[in-house]
Amino acid sequence: MQINRKLRDVAEIARKMSFQEARFQETKEPGGERLCLEHQEALKLFCEVDETPICLICRESRAHKAHSVLPIAESAKDYKDQILSQLEILKEKRKEILALKSSGGKESQELLTQTDAKRQKTVAGFKQLHQFLEEQERPQLARLEELDKEIVKRRDEHVAKLSEDIASLSALISEMEETCRQPASELLQDVRRTLNRCKREKLQNPVLFSPELKRRVWDSSQIDPFLETVMKLFKDALSAGPQFHTAKMTLDPDTAYPCLVLSEDRKSVRWEDKQQDLPDNPERFDPWRCVLGREGFTCGRHCWEVEVVDGQRWSVGVARESVGRKGEINISPEGGIWAVGQVGSQYKALTSPETPLSLSRPPRRIRVCLDRAGGQVTFLDANTEAPIFTFPQASFSGERIHPWFWVGVKSQLRLRPC
Repeated sequence: MQINRKLRDVAEIARKMSFQEARFQETKEPGGERLCLEHQEALKLFCEVDETPICLICRESRAHKAHSVLPIAESAKDYKDQILSQLEILKEKRKEILALKSSGGKESQELLTQTDAKRQKTVAGFKQLHQFLEEQERPQLARLEELDKEIVKRRDEHVAKLSEDIASLSALISEMEETCRQPASELLQDVRRTLNRCKREKLQNPVLFSPELKRRVWDSSQIDPFLETVMKLFKDALSAGPQFHTAKMTLDPDTAYPCLVLSEDRKSVRWEDKQQDLPDNPERFDPWRCVLGREGFTCGRHCWEVEVVDGQRWSVGVARESVGRKGEINISPEGGIWAVGQVGSQYKALTSPETPLSLSRPPRRIRVCLDRAGGQVTFLDANTEAPIFTFPQASFSGERIHPWFWVGVKSQLRLRPC
């Protein structure tokens, strides 16, 4: 860090001054002043080039004559002032880091609370899903078991009937074969009865399984494609994660503060020093330098991107349609606004109190993600997909939610397609 290097340089000079004082510690005037070893004169000056105390004779010597020299007390005061100045900067930096540490701990706790709530909701959801599937599975398996029993019964009955027919035919065949082996006189005695018996022995071809039973078996298999389709949809939904609809966004000129100039396509807004002559309608923000997106949302998941074209004073987010427009407004979730922004070199989430953001790089394109039903507002760096901030789950109370923008001095924002 530049601050650390400066402080090290100043501290090194102070250390050298102390070292030089130590060198002359043994040689002192009666009054206690340290003396130059070479000239036995009091060390009243400090050479800034060589960074060492010198006496008046040293000052006139060739070694120091061309150098910048100050009284030793004055030089010590200058360096002490520099050290104190750097100390103040370091203390302020430490204060900022402590604030970041505190906000990081707070944000992590909020995220852990959210994940715990999601975990409980997921467990409950899957439990309900298991229960529903089991309730649907039981009657389906019971119907299949009934079909199994009926099929086995029909099969056994069919086999028994065929076995009877086989036994009857086998007996008749044996009788006919025996008749054929008889002498002619005996064969002719009863041949007509034997032939009539053969003609009377009509074999039926019984229907093993009725069309109605086959239809029931076919009907039971129709759930398989349905289950496969549902399973595929379920897997695809889980693997893809929440899907956000890319919102086509424009700015609402009726809500813009008079110093905010909108482009013709209503995609860009910039700050101008001179106020425009605009009607003071109830929808217009005044004196806050805000503008809303024309489109509002009451359901679904939506996302849009905002480019920081210029400036270091801006905020982007969402707001309730009922957000205050006149006088002082509370820019926080309590006031109906969920946003992040930049003021100077500081990036903040506009919570109450504000949450400092520690970002690895300044975001120049911010993606705003609104889960209207889930009450979630998330901000990402659109160029790197790095998360910026996620607000705790909110209740929008059925109200329409609009994109919200605050544009400060010399700043400009532009809506971009995702």
